[in-house]
Parts: sequence; C-alpha cells; structure tokens
Amino acid sequence: MTIKQTIQEQSLKLKNITHIPAKEVEILILHLLSKNIIWLHLNYNQEFEQQKELEKLVLKRANNYPLEYLIGKASFYGEMFYTKEGVLIPRPETELLVEQVSTLLNSLSKPIRVLEIGVGSGIISVMLALLVKDISIVGVDINDKALELAAQNAIKHEVTDKISFIKSDLFENVIGDFDMVISNPPYIANDYLLPLNVKFEPENALYGGSVGDELLKQIIEQTYERKIEYLFCEMGYDQKLSLEKFLKNFPTKKVEFYKDYAKFDRGFMVTFNYKK
Repeated sequence: MTIKQTIQEQSLKLKNITHIPAKEVEILILHLLSKNIIWLHLNYNQEFEQQKELEKLVLKRANNYPLEYLIGKASFYGEMFYTKEGVLIPRPETELLVEQVSTLLNSLSKPIRVLEIGVGSGIISVMLALLVKDISIVGVDINDKALELAAQNAIKHEVTDKISFIKSDLFENVIGDFDMVISNPPYIANDYLLPLNVKFEPENALYGGSVGDELLKQIIEQTYERKIEYLFCEMGYDQKLSLEKFLKNFPTKKVEFYKDYAKFDRGFMVTFNYKK
C-alpha cells in the first residue's frame, strides 16, 4: 500500500476525533519515518512499510490520546519543543502571553530577572530567553517530569545560560529578588468537565480549585508581598470580574486584561505601585 493510500485509509479512523484527520496521519507517518513534509509530498506513491506501527499510533489517537504525546513534540511560537506524558501540552493562546511579556521587556533599558511559576515544558521561559537579550530566568514547578522536560527544552534551544529550574510550590523555595513574575497556572474549576483528549494531561496542571482562580489570587498576593513590580498571568475566560475585584486590594500603577484568538478574556498584566 502506498503512503497516499495509507493516509486515505487511516484518516477514516480519525474523522470523529479531529477536523484534520489526513493531516494528523501524515504527521504520524513523518514521525515514524523521521522525514519532513517536503519529502512526503515527493513520495506519496512510495510503498509504506510500517503499517503495524502506524496502526498502533492511529488507534491511540482514535481514543483521544493527544497527538503531541504520540510524536513527543509540539510547535509553539514558531519553534519546536519536546513534549511528554505527565506534562501539560503547549497551547497557542499562551503565545499571546509571551508576546505581551517580551514586548514590555524589550522596552526596558536594564537587565531583567524573571520568575516563572509553573514552568511546565518550559515554553514560556525558553521563548523569552530567545526573544529578550538581557534576561535571567528562574522557572519553578512542583512536577519533577515538568522540570526535567523544561531543562531538555532549554538545552535544545541553547538557552541554559539564561535559565535555571528549581522545584518549588509557588514561591516556597524561591530565593532572591525579581523584577517580574510570569505564570500560566492551573485555573480550571475542579468540577469542570474536561474534553476527552485533555483528560490525558496532568490534573495538577489544569485544576486551580473549587472556583478555579484560587492559585491566581495566591500568586497575585505573594508577588505583591515580595515587592515584585510586574506580574503577567494567563487566566480562565470567565475570571476577569473576580480578578479585577481582587486586584483592587493592592496599590497598582496599571492593570490590563487581554483577549485570546477567539476574543475570550485570557490574561492580565499588573504593575504594582510600591511606596518608596
């Protein structure tokens, strides 16, 4: 059976799982063959000899297992990152957080020390290290798998001189002064029914409490207590009013919320006002 025929046959098994079944089968084939898309376009009529291996991957995908876990990588902000089971998969919406933060940091005329809380696969810290020249980053997480994966991604993108990773529950093991805190923490309410594919991802990277914004509020409070000037966070689409109200408890120079690609509220930026 040729590659083209294989794609046509196997994509039928994914038609109820994804809106791009043929494309996903192509991705799985390229993963098995360690080839790129240009090679595929030139070799559609070549015989495909790894039918059994492909069928196993397609079967897992047909049961909602994430594609990013199957191939061990994901695209983020135009770069490729390693992924693995047990660590949250990068989301396109988080690119907006990176964009907002990098724009501010590149406008400042001084070296910046950044703390990322809940570093996950390291995508935010690694991208900021690539995009901002004078930056030093500490990434923390409670998940050993996440810290290991983040370190691998830092090595892959050659930014280990700008980032260090430590195990910490929020600020618990964090020492030193910082100019900015960044976080994409768990912010889904505990009783929210997740889509089937998301259930394969770690719950402690998804659920943020009975309401969902509890961790965000802890981060706001502890960032202020540490006298850190800037805070950037991703949040749930329905949490703006609650967080606006909570932020009124703190002296701030500036509070801004931003929307995602679907025009849902997705994050906020705070500049705290500390008395001198």
